[in-house]
Amino acid sequence: MVCKNHYHTPLIKRILDLAIKAFIIDFGGVLVRTRDYSGRDRWETQLGIPKGELSRAVFDSKQAVLATVGKASEEAIWQNVGDSYKLTPEQLAELRVDFWRGDRLDDKLVDFIESLRPRLKTAVLSNAWPEARQTFFRVYHLGQYFDHIFISAEMGVAKPDPAIFRVTLDRLGVTAVEAIFIDDALENVLAAEQLGLKAIHFTGTKAVIRETLELLGPSLQ
Repeated sequence: MVCKNHYHTPLIKRILDLAIKAFIIDFGGVLVRTRDYSGRDRWETQLGIPKGELSRAVFDSKQAVLATVGKASEEAIWQNVGDSYKLTPEQLAELRVDFWRGDRLDDKLVDFIESLRPRLKTAVLSNAWPEARQTFFRVYHLGQYFDHIFISAEMGVAKPDPAIFRVTLDRLGVTAVEAIFIDDALENVLAAEQLGLKAIHFTGTKAVIRETLELLGPSLQ
C-alpha cells in the first residue's frame, strides 16, 4: 500500500516555495553598515568621552526616539548633540560628516536582492528619521533596487510594533506567510515571527543569502 503523503509532499513543498511573494529588509545595520569608525573615534577622543558614547548620544536620545516616529526632526537630534558637548555650529557640522562617513552599502547583498526581482516584491522597512528618504535615494540610490521604501517616521510607528508590519504587508498586498523579513535587531525579528512572517536574524551577508535561498527553495534558486 502506497502512502498518499509520498506523492503529496513534493507538491505541497512546491506550493509553499511559490507562496513567498515579498522580500522585506532593514536598512541600518543590514543594507548599510558602519565599516570605518575612525571619524567617530576621533571625536570621542577629542571630546574625552568613552568609546561608543557618541553613537548612543545620536541614536538613543529622546529626540531620536521621537524622530523615529515622525515627532521630531533630524536637526533636533544634532542640536541636542551639539548642546550636550558644547560644540560650535562649525564643529557640529564637521562632526555630522565624520559620523556618517564610515557607512557603506553592502553591494553583494544588493546584487542578491536585485536577482529576486521581479519574481518577488522587494522592500526596505526601516526605523528612520523624517529626512531619511532623501538619504536613501540620493546617497544610496535605493530606488534602483527596491519596489518600495517604508520609513517609520513617515508611518508614525516603529519596529517592533506589530502595526508597522501589518501596514507594510497591506501596502505590499501580501499576507504574513508570503513574506520574508530580514533585520539585525532580534526584537524586530521576533515581532515579525509572531505575526507569521518568515523572519531571519541578520548576522552576516553570506548567512542571510543562504537562509533566504533555503526558505525560497529550488523554485527560485
